[in-house]
Amino acid sequence: MFQHTQKKRTRQARHLGFFIGLLSIFLLLQACGTAASPEQAAKSGAPAADTKAQVPTVFNYGYIGTNKLNFPGGAEGWGLYKGIIQDELKKHGITEVKLTAFPNGPDQSESLISGRLDAGSLGDTPAILARSTGAKTRLITQGATDSIGYLIAKKNGPKTLADLKGKTISIQKGSFMHRYIVGLLKEQNITDVKFIHMLRPDAEAALSRGEVDAMTNSAIFALKQIEQGYLLLDDASKHPNLVGTSATVASEAYLKKFPDFPKIWNEARLKALKDLKSKPDEYYQFLSQLNGYSVELNKQVTPIELIKDVPFTDDGIKLLEGTKKFLVDEKLAETDFDLKQWILK
Repeated sequence: MFQHTQKKRTRQARHLGFFIGLLSIFLLLQACGTAASPEQAAKSGAPAADTKAQVPTVFNYGYIGTNKLNFPGGAEGWGLYKGIIQDELKKHGITEVKLTAFPNGPDQSESLISGRLDAGSLGDTPAILARSTGAKTRLITQGATDSIGYLIAKKNGPKTLADLKGKTISIQKGSFMHRYIVGLLKEQNITDVKFIHMLRPDAEAALSRGEVDAMTNSAIFALKQIEQGYLLLDDASKHPNLVGTSATVASEAYLKKFPDFPKIWNEARLKALKDLKSKPDEYYQFLSQLNGYSVELNKQVTPIELIKDVPFTDDGIKLLEGTKKFLVDEKLAETDFDLKQWILK
């Protein structure tokens, strides 16, 4: 009886020892797999969790305009072209930056909404229109606040704005130039006009064939058309309230993964801007390679002095407010929204 009881106790001790061993292994594995938070680390002396691990290693950025170099212009483009921005992002765990060009803002907005992009730079009008549809984006930078829309007439076509009555105008729907032309015609009380949506290359070809009476265009392309004998009917520089601004937006989903992105992006952008200001000739040559036009024309259309060295200015935000109000009043925007809640400073 004594021997039986002793054997039973021995088996129980073995089972208990085995259980304790398993528990110890489990606790050890759990400790190895879970890093302490910064707050816990400060109290216990344990290593803090590496926040870089939460940031996706690939960053997807969109911009407007296709070109041979496959880069945008401005401080962002220069920084990406020179690798300045990539180097800054690499410090935070981003090992690859993928750039995607778009023909216009609405197309880029669709990619941002669908999650194919993390952030992108475009005109303020398409960015506002996307937000008005419920797009979960935040505005993190206004890189420029002087985007000028031009209205170009076909050769032997309309000579004045009044001549546009009953005519057809090619526009890029949803662009800052769309906002410009609608606002311009409203100011001039010209209502009997037909709009046709065309991307720039198609619109320029249609204008040359006389299939449309006029078209909207952006600065450098419009000035080239004027050199070729097309008539400039109007431009937004004569209407300060119709000037567009640029907008860099990031998806809210990406900002959840990388909350410090706006600060880091703007610091990298500023570093790139300082670099290009120290190499103006090289920068204008870069722009010339992008768009195929002369250095002198690029100096005239996109002077370095117009690139903003801060994310937001009072004048820029005022232009945004005016653009949003116009789009809502004209029912071009689906819904109104609080601009202050969209801007992320």
